[in-house]
Amino acid sequence: MIALDTVIANKYNEFLSSLNIEVSKKLEGVFTVDEIIKKFGNFFFNKMFLDITAIEDYKNLSNLQKLSMNINMDKVILLLDKDDQISNSKKFLSKLVNMGIYNFTKDVNSLMHLYKNPNIYRDVAYLQDLEEEEDDNKSSDASTAVSHTDHHQKILGIKNVTDSAGATTLIYLLKKTLSDYYSVMSLELNKRDFTYLNDKDSISIKESELEGTISKYSAVDIFLIDLNKSKREDICTDIIFLIEPSTIKLNELVLINKDIFMELKDKKVVLNKSLLKEDDISDFEVETGLKLFYTIPPLNDKEDCSDILLPLLEKLGYIKQAEPVEKQEKKINKLFNFFK
Repeated sequence: MIALDTVIANKYNEFLSSLNIEVSKKLEGVFTVDEIIKKFGNFFFNKMFLDITAIEDYKNLSNLQKLSMNINMDKVILLLDKDDQISNSKKFLSKLVNMGIYNFTKDVNSLMHLYKNPNIYRDVAYLQDLEEEEDDNKSSDASTAVSHTDHHQKILGIKNVTDSAGATTLIYLLKKTLSDYYSVMSLELNKRDFTYLNDKDSISIKESELEGTISKYSAVDIFLIDLNKSKREDICTDIIFLIEPSTIKLNELVLINKDIFMELKDKKVVLNKSLLKEDDISDFEVETGLKLFYTIPPLNDKEDCSDILLPLLEKLGYIKQAEPVEKQEKKINKLFNFFK
C-alpha cells in the first residue's frame, strides 16, 4: 500500500488545492483538535499539509500540544497565517519548536521545499528562546509545582529497587498500552536510556527540569517517570517500586540495605521479570513482610502486552473501561466477519 498525502485546509484552501501532490484524504473547514486526531491519528499517510486556520482555537497552545502528542508531526507541514501577528511571533514559533513541531512556514511557496527537504531540530533551533522558557518555568513553578496534579493529569513514578529491574522497558510498554486511552508522555531523570526508544514523546531530562517540563506539556493526561536514583517521589500521584526477584538480585539488595523491605512496607511493590510460581510469591511475602501490589512476568517488548498490563493499570485506577472503543470495534468487526 502506497502512502499518499493528506490536506486539512481552510483559509488557504485554494493554494493547497493547487499543490502537485497525490491526495488520499482532504478536509475543508475548521476542526477541533480532537476531530483531527480521530480522523488522522491512526490514518496511514505520507505527508500532511495543515492550514493552521483549520484548527479551532489554534492560538491556545495546549491544542497544538495535544495535536503533537497524537499525530506524528515529522510528517506534518504547518502553514501559518501570514496575516496573524500572534502565530508569526517569536514566542509562538519558539513554543512550536519546544513541542517538536519543526516544519512550519507562513510562505506558501516554501511548502514544497519543506515537503522535499523537511526540517530537523538544528534547522529551527535558532527560533527557540531558551531564556524565555526558563523564565516561564520559574514564574510558573510556584503555581504549577502544586497545581499540576490538581486537574486531570496523573504522574506515575516507576523506580527500580533491585539493580536493572526493568523500569525503562516497563515504561515503554505501559506507554503503548495507555496511549489507547490517553495522551501519554514518558520522562527519564538524569539518564539517557530513552534515547534508544526512538520515541519523541519519551524524553530524558535533568531532575531540575522536571516541573518545567510537566508545565510545558500541560495537555498531556499521564506522565510516566523513570525516577532512577532521584528522590522526586513527591511530584508523583502514584509510584510503583520494581523488584526483580532473582536470588542474586535480592541478596545484593539486602547486602546494600538490610532495612529495605521495612522501608517498602505499605508501598506499591511490583515483582518485575518474575518467574516465581504462586507458592513462591506467597513465601516471598512472608519472608519480606511485604504485600505485593502486582507481579509481571518477563515480557517481549515487540509484542502486545496489554493483557498483562491492563489489570495493573486497572488496579492503579488509570483504566476505567475494559477496552478502548477502537479495540471494541475491531472485535465486533471480527465477529461479523466470522458469520459472513
